[in-house]
Amino acid sequence: MQAQIITIGDELLIGQVIDSNSAFIAKQLNRIGISVFEITSIQDDRAHILKALKEAEELVDIVILTGGLGPTKDDITKKTIAEYFDDTLVRNDDVLKNIEDLWRKHVGGKLLQVNKDQALVPSKSKVLMNKLGTAPGMWFNKGEKTFISLPGVPYEMSTLVSNEVVPNLKEKYNCPHIIHKTMLVYGLGESALAARIEDWEDALPEDMKLAYLPNLGKMRLRLSSKGFNENELKARVDAEVDKVLPLIKDEFFGFEDEDGSAEIIIAKQLPKIGKTLAIAESCTGGNLAEQFTKNSGASAYFNGGVVTYSTESKVNVLGVSKALIDKYSVVSHEVVEAMAANALKLFNSDYAVATTGNAGPTKGDSDAEIGTVYIAIATKTKVYSEMFSLGNHRVKVVNRAVNKALEMLLKEIFKNR
Repeated sequence: MQAQIITIGDELLIGQVIDSNSAFIAKQLNRIGISVFEITSIQDDRAHILKALKEAEELVDIVILTGGLGPTKDDITKKTIAEYFDDTLVRNDDVLKNIEDLWRKHVGGKLLQVNKDQALVPSKSKVLMNKLGTAPGMWFNKGEKTFISLPGVPYEMSTLVSNEVVPNLKEKYNCPHIIHKTMLVYGLGESALAARIEDWEDALPEDMKLAYLPNLGKMRLRLSSKGFNENELKARVDAEVDKVLPLIKDEFFGFEDEDGSAEIIIAKQLPKIGKTLAIAESCTGGNLAEQFTKNSGASAYFNGGVVTYSTESKVNVLGVSKALIDKYSVVSHEVVEAMAANALKLFNSDYAVATTGNAGPTKGDSDAEIGTVYIAIATKTKVYSEMFSLGNHRVKVVNRAVNKALEMLLKEIFKNR
């Protein structure tokens, strides 16, 4: 089965809003064996919507639209869909009651007519009740084709997809299983990794696809296959993974599907071994700490962090010696190691990571070349650092530094595995 996702709204096309809905929907469809053939963003315009629906119907089995279901005049999706199916809008009493209940509980005041009119739905549609908002989802069958219209508000859309769309699609279609196994690799570039596993890749069965997904110092290596016997499929994929792991054992740190990214692997491992973490940042500006604090449960292992961006803050907040900075420069092995060691003491932690460097576009308090970054790891028994040249693009330098810091911390935590 193949699907097309159509997102509706001028705000998407001018970059005012990022389309996170398509990524969520695509992931959920993939989990139940439905391949996404195309993702399209279009204007909230009658002719454009009609054209997109016609083209999608000719190409795929399932069409999912999000957006354009609000109460204002610029949201015309519902009327246009009714036109496409040669249908009329009728009032749905259950939807109206849901709107009235939501209004009474969360808004108060008089319920306006434009809000009541959101209870108007195409007569040929099956209503997908939206318990979190006033715009219902709508399901249409046209022969073997399925059309689904969902609100654009992400949390409303995601709830409807999980609770209504996915269960109904699984019931209607006999879909194959799609199995992905994604390995997380740190410290090897795409070309070096490809050269190392070339013989294994060339020997893969024809029905298995390998994808390299690089991201500034880390790599996701995804092996995929599709079939109707789930257990047999998993066993075959696992067998191929077992063949490649010895080839990348020093750079492999887990599976994305099971463990998530590097910060999730670290977050799971530290409480398991009863260890804690502290962070001191300069050039990464808090981005490294955010990798941990953005996920729940960080308080179990993350003791704290500081962003000592200026030279003065390194001295006054973190306690780095001014004489050390004057002698070696703020961007140096000596200073980053002092940052890590002092952060370890400040937060009474078992591990500490520190970063300092020149991310650009100007050099700031150091004469070190733009893109030069020093990263240090401190433990109860040692402190060490590495120097990296990470390019001359500010955002890339910061992101690469974050990934390198995660890589170094992973290797330190798992060095005796």
